[in-house]
Amino acid sequence: MRYIDFEGTSVDNADDFFMQQALKEAKLALAAGEVPIGAVIVHKGNIIGRGHNLTQRLNDVTAHAEMQAFTAAANHLGGKYLVDCTLYVTVEPCVMCAGAAYWTHISRIVYGAQDEKRGYSQFHDKILHPKTIVEHGKLGEECAELVKSFFRQKR
Repeated sequence: MRYIDFEGTSVDNADDFFMQQALKEAKLALAAGEVPIGAVIVHKGNIIGRGHNLTQRLNDVTAHAEMQAFTAAANHLGGKYLVDCTLYVTVEPCVMCAGAAYWTHISRIVYGAQDEKRGYSQFHDKILHPKTIVEHGKLGEECAELVKSFFRQKR
C-alpha cells in the first residue's frame, strides 16, 4: 500500500487529487473486465485503503470497491471504525455499501457520479450514519463517463 501525505493542501485540491486516485482504481477494475468503480479511504491526508470492484474475479457479489477499501482501511488502523476518515468513490454507493459505511462510522463520503438506479439515495438517504457528511459531483462527469462507456461496450 502506498501512502500519500497531503496535509496542508486546500480541501478542493485534496478532493480532486483523491478522487483521481479513486479513478485510477476504477481503471484497474475496467482493465480486469469489472464494472469500473474505484475507491480510496483517506485518514489525516494519507491513503489508508484502496479498492476496486472484484465481483467477477472473486465470484462475490459483495466485493464492491467500497467494501475492499473499508477492509484495507480497518486493517491499517487496527479497528473497525473509520472516524476521521473520508471515502472517495467514483460512483454513489449502493445500499449495501452505504450500510457498511454506517457501521464504520466513516466521517465523510465524497462520490463522483450519482447512480440513479441503484444508489443508496434512491432508496433512503438515512442509510448512512447521521454524523457522516456526504458530498457528490466531484469529477462526476469523468466518473460517469467511465461507467457509461463500459456498459456501451457490453451491449
